[in-house]
Amino acid sequence: MTKTTTCSTPTGASVTAPFGQTWPGLAPNRATTTNPDQLASEFAQEFLADHPQVRLGLVASASGAEALTAAGWAGPCNYDNDTAKFSTVVCDWEHRFGARVVAVGFSTLHLSVAAPPADEREALLVAAEHFAFCPDNIWQGSRPCTLAAYAERITGARRWDFWWD
Repeated sequence: MTKTTTCSTPTGASVTAPFGQTWPGLAPNRATTTNPDQLASEFAQEFLADHPQVRLGLVASASGAEALTAAGWAGPCNYDNDTAKFSTVVCDWEHRFGARVVAVGFSTLHLSVAAPPADEREALLVAAEHFAFCPDNIWQGSRPCTLAAYAERITGARRWDFWWD
């Protein structure tokens, strides 16, 4: 994901409105109508076409989420140095949204998503999860830098990109 801007405002509870400092809980499971593995394969082909310098990495693991820890990936180390926490979240997203790890970089993670949030309410809950997982997506993303604006951007999105500054 390419950084577009750094938001100096809004701050505090206005960033995480309508939730403020209260954790809203997890977004509900979404039924997949698309084959998650097929979608991941298609996204991987698109990703490779857009990033021809990318190289293939194979990791012996049961899932992409587990591969993050098995490979010793340290992408979010500027935010939290425990990769297992991030693998756990991605594993949960694999089950709830049909997410698949498609690419990782030094400080990036790219997922395909077979069952993205379909409406504003679901997207706000997913946005809150993304904020807890990778606040830079909101703080340093596209303006306006709020959960509500980010939720609009991920509604129906078949890929989620994360980067840690």
